[in-house]
Amino acid sequence: MSTAEPALPPAVRVVCVVYHPGDELATFARTLATASTAPVELVIVDNGTDASVAREVADEFGARLVATGANLGYGGGANAGAAGTTAPWIVVANSDIEWQPGSLDVLLEAGRSDPRIGSVGPTLLNTDGTVYPSARELPSLTQGAGHALFVRFWPGNPWTRRYRAHERDASVRRPAGWLSGACLLLRREAFEAVGGFDDGYFMFFEDVDLGERLGRAGWVNLYVPEAQVTHVGGTSWRAKPAAMISAHHASAARYVGRRYPHWYQWPVRMAATLGLRLRERAELRAAH
Repeated sequence: MSTAEPALPPAVRVVCVVYHPGDELATFARTLATASTAPVELVIVDNGTDASVAREVADEFGARLVATGANLGYGGGANAGAAGTTAPWIVVANSDIEWQPGSLDVLLEAGRSDPRIGSVGPTLLNTDGTVYPSARELPSLTQGAGHALFVRFWPGNPWTRRYRAHERDASVRRPAGWLSGACLLLRREAFEAVGGFDDGYFMFFEDVDLGERLGRAGWVNLYVPEAQVTHVGGTSWRAKPAAMISAHHASAARYVGRRYPHWYQWPVRMAATLGLRLRERAELRAAH
Protein backbone atom coordinates (compact mmCIF):
# COMPACT_ATOMS: atom_id res chain seq x y z
CA MET A 1 0.00 0.00 0.00
CA SER A 2 1.36 3.43 -0.93
CA THR A 3 2.18 5.79 1.90
CA ALA A 4 2.80 8.80 -0.32
CA GLU A 5 0.98 11.93 0.81
CA PRO A 6 -1.53 13.37 -1.68
CA ALA A 7 -0.37 16.44 -3.55
CA LEU A 8 -1.60 19.73 -2.17
CA PRO A 9 -3.96 21.69 -4.42
CA PRO A 10 -2.31 24.73 -6.01
CA ALA A 11 -2.58 27.94 -4.01
CA VAL A 12 -2.17 29.97 -7.18
CA ARG A 13 -2.51 29.45 -10.91
CA VAL A 14 0.09 31.38 -12.89
CA VAL A 15 -1.09 32.22 -16.40
CA CYS A 16 1.61 33.20 -18.88
CA VAL A 17 0.33 34.42 -22.26
CA VAL A 18 2.78 34.06 -25.15
CA TYR A 19 2.96 34.58 -28.89
CA HIS A 20 5.85 32.84 -30.65
CA PRO A 21 8.07 33.04 -27.53
CA GLY A 22 11.84 32.71 -27.34
CA ASP A 23 14.30 31.82 -24.62
CA GLU A 24 12.63 34.21 -22.18
CA LEU A 25 9.80 31.72 -21.54
CA ALA A 26 12.16 29.12 -20.06
CA THR A 27 13.71 31.85 -17.88
CA PHE A 28 10.23 32.80 -16.69
CA ALA A 29 9.42 29.21 -15.71
CA ARG A 30 12.80 28.60 -14.11
CA THR A 31 12.67 31.73 -11.94
CA LEU A 32 9.00 31.11 -11.05
CA ALA A 33 10.15 27.92 -9.30
CA THR A 34 12.06 30.11 -6.80
CA ALA A 35 9.29 32.68 -6.32
CA SER A 36 7.02 30.78 -3.93
CA THR A 37 7.03 27.95 -1.41
CA ALA A 38 3.30 27.44 -2.01
CA PRO A 39 1.99 24.94 -4.59
CA VAL A 40 1.91 26.75 -7.94
CA GLU A 41 0.24 25.63 -11.16
CA LEU A 42 1.75 27.12 -14.34
CA VAL A 43 -0.47 27.43 -17.40
CA ILE A 44 1.12 28.65 -20.63
CA VAL A 45 -1.35 30.09 -23.13
CA ASP A 46 0.07 30.18 -26.66
CA ASN A 47 -1.72 32.55 -29.02
CA GLY A 48 0.63 31.78 -31.90
CA THR A 49 0.53 29.37 -34.81
CA ASP A 50 3.52 27.29 -33.66
CA ALA A 51 3.41 26.14 -30.04
CA SER A 52 6.59 24.04 -30.20
CA VAL A 53 8.67 26.28 -27.89
CA ALA A 54 5.83 26.62 -25.40
CA ARG A 55 5.31 22.85 -25.46
CA GLU A 56 8.99 22.20 -24.76
CA VAL A 57 8.95 24.56 -21.77
CA ALA A 58 5.68 23.10 -20.50
CA ASP A 59 7.12 19.58 -20.66
CA GLU A 60 10.36 20.61 -18.96
CA PHE A 61 8.73 22.47 -16.07
CA GLY A 62 5.54 20.45 -15.61
CA ALA A 63 3.24 23.18 -16.89
CA ARG A 64 -0.04 22.86 -18.76
CA LEU A 65 -0.18 24.21 -22.29
CA VAL A 66 -3.27 25.85 -23.75
CA ALA A 67 -2.88 26.31 -27.51
CA THR A 68 -5.69 28.67 -28.46
CA GLY A 69 -5.44 28.15 -32.23
CA ALA A 70 -5.95 31.90 -32.75
CA ASN A 71 -4.50 35.12 -31.42
CA LEU A 72 -6.96 36.06 -28.68
CA GLY A 73 -4.90 39.02 -27.52
CA TYR A 74 -3.50 39.40 -24.02
CA GLY A 75 -6.75 39.69 -22.08
CA GLY A 76 -8.48 36.96 -24.08
CA GLY A 77 -5.51 34.64 -23.59
CA ALA A 78 -5.42 35.40 -19.86
CA ASN A 79 -9.12 34.60 -19.55
CA ALA A 80 -8.58 31.30 -21.36
CA GLY A 81 -5.72 30.38 -19.04
CA ALA A 82 -7.65 31.29 -15.89
CA ALA A 83 -10.82 29.45 -16.86
CA GLY A 84 -11.80 26.57 -14.61
CA THR A 85 -9.28 27.12 -11.84
CA THR A 86 -10.29 26.51 -8.24
CA ALA A 87 -7.12 28.11 -6.84
CA PRO A 88 -7.93 31.15 -4.69
CA TRP A 89 -5.34 33.26 -6.52
CA ILE A 90 -4.45 33.84 -10.17
CA VAL A 91 -1.30 35.44 -11.54
CA VAL A 92 -1.31 36.89 -15.05
CA ALA A 93 2.17 37.66 -16.35
CA ASN A 94 4.21 38.35 -19.46
CA SER A 95 6.78 35.76 -20.47
CA ASP A 96 9.55 38.37 -20.24
CA ILE A 97 9.23 38.55 -16.45
CA GLU A 98 12.06 37.20 -14.31
CA TRP A 99 10.95 36.39 -10.77
CA GLN A 100 13.10 37.19 -7.78
CA PRO A 101 13.26 34.51 -5.07
CA GLY A 102 10.25 34.70 -2.75
CA SER A 103 8.57 37.48 -4.72
CA LEU A 104 5.31 35.61 -5.27
CA ASP A 105 5.13 34.69 -1.59
CA VAL A 106 5.34 38.40 -0.72
CA LEU A 107 2.46 39.16 -3.10
CA LEU A 108 0.35 36.34 -1.67
CA GLU A 109 0.98 37.43 1.91
CA ALA A 110 -0.08 40.98 1.04
CA GLY A 111 -3.22 39.80 -0.73
CA ARG A 112 -4.26 37.61 2.19
CA SER A 113 -3.86 40.47 4.65
CA ASP A 114 -7.24 42.03 3.78
CA PRO A 115 -10.26 40.35 2.13
CA ARG A 116 -11.05 43.57 0.28
CA ILE A 117 -7.86 43.31 -1.80
CA GLY A 118 -8.71 42.22 -5.34
CA SER A 119 -5.36 42.64 -7.07
CA VAL A 120 -1.74 42.98 -6.01
CA GLY A 121 1.16 44.26 -8.09
CA PRO A 122 4.92 44.13 -7.51
CA THR A 123 7.72 46.52 -8.31
CA LEU A 124 8.68 46.08 -11.96
CA LEU A 125 12.40 46.57 -12.39
CA ASN A 126 13.95 47.38 -15.74
CA THR A 127 17.01 45.39 -16.71
CA ASP A 128 19.24 48.28 -15.56
CA GLY A 129 17.68 48.17 -12.08
CA THR A 130 15.53 51.28 -12.45
CA VAL A 131 11.85 51.10 -11.52
CA TYR A 132 9.19 50.94 -14.21
CA PRO A 133 6.01 52.80 -13.14
CA SER A 134 3.54 49.95 -12.66
CA ALA A 135 1.00 51.40 -10.20
CA ARG A 136 -0.89 54.46 -11.36
CA GLU A 137 -4.06 56.40 -10.76
CA LEU A 138 -6.91 56.36 -13.24
CA PRO A 139 -6.36 59.39 -15.47
CA SER A 140 -8.95 62.09 -15.91
CA LEU A 141 -9.68 62.97 -19.51
CA THR A 142 -7.56 66.12 -19.39
CA GLN A 143 -4.67 64.34 -17.67
CA GLY A 144 -4.81 61.39 -20.06
CA ALA A 145 -5.04 63.55 -23.17
CA GLY A 146 -2.33 65.96 -22.07
CA HIS A 147 -0.01 63.14 -21.05
CA ALA A 148 -0.58 61.22 -24.29
CA LEU A 149 -0.11 64.20 -26.58
CA PHE A 150 2.86 65.94 -24.95
CA VAL A 151 4.93 63.39 -23.01
CA ARG A 152 7.26 62.46 -25.87
CA PHE A 153 8.50 65.97 -26.65
CA TRP A 154 7.62 67.73 -23.35
CA PRO A 155 8.20 65.13 -20.60
CA GLY A 156 7.76 67.66 -17.81
CA ASN A 157 4.34 68.92 -18.90
CA PRO A 158 1.84 69.54 -16.06
CA TRP A 159 -0.57 66.77 -17.15
CA THR A 160 2.16 64.12 -17.07
CA ARG A 161 3.44 65.41 -13.72
CA ARG A 162 -0.02 65.03 -12.18
CA TYR A 163 -0.60 61.65 -13.81
CA ARG A 164 2.72 60.35 -12.51
CA ALA A 165 2.66 62.03 -9.12
CA HIS A 166 2.58 58.73 -7.25
CA GLU A 167 5.76 57.51 -8.95
CA ARG A 168 7.67 59.43 -6.29
CA ASP A 169 6.29 56.86 -3.83
CA ALA A 170 7.71 53.83 -5.65
CA SER A 171 8.94 52.35 -2.36
CA VAL A 172 5.64 52.82 -0.47
CA ARG A 173 2.89 50.18 -0.28
CA ARG A 174 -0.36 51.86 -1.33
CA PRO A 175 -3.67 51.44 -3.16
CA ALA A 176 -3.62 52.33 -6.86
CA GLY A 177 -6.17 53.05 -9.54
CA TRP A 178 -4.71 50.29 -11.68
CA LEU A 179 -1.72 47.94 -11.72
CA SER A 180 0.34 46.77 -14.67
CA GLY A 181 -0.82 43.54 -16.28
CA ALA A 182 2.79 42.59 -16.97
CA CYS A 183 2.75 40.84 -13.58
CA LEU A 184 -0.47 40.89 -11.59
CA LEU A 185 -1.80 38.76 -8.73
CA LEU A 186 -5.61 38.54 -8.68
CA ARG A 187 -8.01 37.20 -6.10
CA ARG A 188 -10.03 34.68 -8.11
CA GLU A 189 -13.26 35.73 -6.41
CA ALA A 190 -12.72 39.35 -7.47
CA PHE A 191 -11.54 38.47 -10.98
CA GLU A 192 -14.60 36.32 -11.61
CA ALA A 193 -16.97 38.83 -10.00
CA VAL A 194 -16.08 41.51 -12.57
CA GLY A 195 -16.01 39.08 -15.50
CA GLY A 196 -12.25 38.87 -15.96
CA PHE A 197 -10.45 40.89 -18.60
CA ASP A 198 -12.42 42.61 -21.33
CA ASP A 199 -11.11 40.66 -24.32
CA GLY A 200 -12.26 43.45 -26.61
CA TYR A 201 -8.85 44.99 -25.88
CA PHE A 202 -6.43 43.11 -28.10
CA MET A 203 -3.39 44.47 -26.29
CA PHE A 204 -2.85 47.40 -23.91
CA PHE A 205 -5.36 49.09 -21.58
CA GLU A 206 -6.90 45.77 -20.54
CA ASP A 207 -5.14 46.25 -17.19
CA VAL A 208 -6.36 49.84 -16.83
CA ASP A 209 -9.91 48.71 -17.59
CA LEU A 210 -9.69 45.78 -15.14
CA GLY A 211 -8.32 47.98 -12.35
CA GLU A 212 -11.12 50.50 -12.86
CA ARG A 213 -13.82 47.81 -12.81
CA LEU A 214 -12.35 46.19 -9.69
CA GLY A 215 -12.30 49.57 -7.94
CA ARG A 216 -15.90 50.33 -8.93
CA ALA A 217 -16.93 46.95 -7.52
CA GLY A 218 -15.36 47.80 -4.16
CA TRP A 219 -12.08 45.89 -4.45
CA VAL A 220 -8.65 47.37 -3.67
CA ASN A 221 -5.76 47.37 -6.15
CA LEU A 222 -2.67 47.18 -3.93
CA TYR A 223 0.88 48.04 -4.97
CA VAL A 224 3.46 46.06 -2.96
CA PRO A 225 7.00 47.35 -3.64
CA GLU A 226 8.64 44.73 -1.40
CA ALA A 227 7.87 42.14 -4.10
CA GLN A 228 10.19 42.69 -7.04
CA VAL A 229 10.39 41.17 -10.51
CA THR A 230 12.47 42.16 -13.52
CA HIS A 231 10.64 43.10 -16.71
CA VAL A 232 12.81 42.60 -19.77
CA GLY A 233 10.14 44.32 -21.85
CA GLY A 234 8.86 44.09 -25.39
CA THR A 235 10.37 40.75 -26.40
CA SER A 236 7.22 39.68 -28.25
CA TRP A 237 6.82 42.75 -30.47
CA ARG A 238 10.16 44.48 -30.95
CA ALA A 239 10.42 43.09 -34.48
CA LYS A 240 7.01 44.53 -35.49
CA PRO A 241 6.48 47.75 -33.54
CA ALA A 242 4.03 49.24 -36.06
CA ALA A 243 1.35 46.65 -35.30
CA MET A 244 1.71 47.25 -31.57
CA ILE A 245 1.59 51.04 -31.99
CA SER A 246 -1.74 50.68 -33.81
CA ALA A 247 -3.04 48.19 -31.23
CA HIS A 248 -2.11 50.58 -28.42
CA HIS A 249 -4.03 53.46 -29.95
CA ALA A 250 -7.05 51.30 -30.80
CA SER A 251 -7.21 50.16 -27.18
CA ALA A 252 -6.86 53.73 -25.93
CA ALA A 253 -9.80 54.76 -28.12
CA ARG A 254 -11.87 51.84 -26.79
CA TYR A 255 -11.08 52.81 -23.20
CA VAL A 256 -12.13 56.43 -23.77
CA GLY A 257 -15.32 55.28 -25.46
CA ARG A 258 -16.23 52.97 -22.59
CA ARG A 259 -15.37 55.51 -19.91
CA TYR A 260 -17.36 58.31 -21.55
CA PRO A 261 -20.30 56.42 -23.15
CA HIS A 262 -23.17 58.91 -22.85
CA TRP A 263 -24.60 60.78 -25.82
CA TYR A 264 -23.69 64.16 -24.36
CA GLN A 265 -20.05 63.04 -24.10
CA TRP A 266 -19.81 62.59 -27.88
CA PRO A 267 -17.55 65.68 -28.29
CA VAL A 268 -15.19 64.23 -25.71
CA ARG A 269 -14.99 60.92 -27.57
CA MET A 270 -14.46 62.61 -30.92
CA ALA A 271 -11.73 64.92 -29.63
CA ALA A 272 -9.92 62.02 -27.99
CA THR A 273 -10.22 59.88 -31.12
CA LEU A 274 -8.81 62.64 -33.31
CA GLY A 275 -5.91 63.22 -30.94
CA LEU A 276 -5.13 59.51 -30.81
CA ARG A 277 -5.16 59.23 -34.60
CA LEU A 278 -2.73 62.12 -34.93
CA ARG A 279 -0.39 60.64 -32.34
CA GLU A 280 -0.59 57.19 -33.93
CA ARG A 281 0.44 58.59 -37.31
CA ALA A 282 3.36 60.45 -35.74
CA GLU A 283 4.58 57.33 -33.91
CA LEU A 284 4.24 55.16 -37.02
CA ARG A 285 6.33 57.63 -38.99
CA ALA A 286 8.96 57.60 -36.26
CA ALA A 287 8.96 53.78 -36.17
CA HIS A 288 9.63 53.62 -39.91
